[in-house]
Amino acid sequence: MEKVIIVGSGCAGLTAAIYAARSNLSPLVLEGSHPGGQLATTTLVENFPGFPEGIDGPQLIMNMHMQAEKFGARFAYSEVTDFEPKEDRIRIKADDEWLETRTLIVASGASARWLGLENEEKLIGHGLTSCATCDGAFYRNVPVCVVGGGDSAAEEALFLTRFASKVYLIHRRDRLRASKIMADRVTNCEQIEPIWNTVVTQYIADERGEMTAVKLRDVNTLEERLLDVACVFVAIGHDPNTKAFQGKLETDPDGYLLVRHLAESKHPGVFIAGDVADRVYKQAITAAGSGCAAAMEAERYLSALEH
Repeated sequence: MEKVIIVGSGCAGLTAAIYAARSNLSPLVLEGSHPGGQLATTTLVENFPGFPEGIDGPQLIMNMHMQAEKFGARFAYSEVTDFEPKEDRIRIKADDEWLETRTLIVASGASARWLGLENEEKLIGHGLTSCATCDGAFYRNVPVCVVGGGDSAAEEALFLTRFASKVYLIHRRDRLRASKIMADRVTNCEQIEPIWNTVVTQYIADERGEMTAVKLRDVNTLEERLLDVACVFVAIGHDPNTKAFQGKLETDPDGYLLVRHLAESKHPGVFIAGDVADRVYKQAITAAGSGCAAAMEAERYLSALEH
C-alpha cells in the first residue's frame, strides 16, 4: 500500500513529488510514455522564475526530477490504463499491474494537437511550437504564422503582434470559428494577415534544422505556394491525458478534469494538478503551483486519516 502515487512527471507531477517527498511520504511517480511532459520537448524557457538567463526545458525537468529523488521520491516508467476509487483505498492499473494507494495525484497533463506532417517532432522547439506565451519573444521582428481558427488561435496571433514583424493566420475555412469579439480584433489588426481556405502541407527547414518556410495549399483551387516564416505556432487545441479516468472522475465536455476545491476531485484522496485540469493558463509555473497544492492537500488528508 503506497501513501502517495503521482501520475505524470511534468512540472505539476514533479513539484508534487518534491513536496510529498519532503513530507516523508516517499511518493511513487509514474512517469508514463512521455516523461517530463511538454517541457521535455521545448528548448529555452525564459519565464520560469529564478532563471534570469533562461533554462532549457529538459534541463529544468531534470533538475526537478533530481530534487524530488534527493528527498526520497521513487520513479517508474509506467503507463496508467485504469483507475478504481474505493472507500478506503485507490487502485490504479499501471502496465498491467494493479497498485494500491491511500492518495492519488493526477498530473497527467495535456498533449498539444499537431498537424501530423513530416519531421514534425524534430522541429518542435526549432521554429515549431504550440505556445505563443512560451516562445513568442524568441521571434522578434521576423514573420511567423499561426495555424487555427478558434479563440486560442486568435489570442495567439494577437499576442504575437508584440514581437513578430508580421503574423499570418492560416485557417482551412473562410471565416474564424472564434468568438465575434476575438474575430473582430484579428481582422481589424493591420499586423495580422489571415490566409483563408488554406492548409499547411509541409514544413521547410534549413540545413541547421530551423524552420524557414511552410508550403501552403488552397483547399478550393489546390494551388500550392511557399510562405517564408521563422516559426509556426500550431493552435488547434490540446487533448487532456485523461483516458484512464474518463467516467470515473468529473470532466468538462472536452475531457479536462474538474477540480472542486484547490486540488480536490469528487473522490476522497484523489487530487488533481496541472494541465490535465487547466484549459486557461497552461504554463509551467501554474502547473508547478497546482502540484504544490495537490501534495499539501494529500498530506493533510493522510494526517486526518491517522488521527
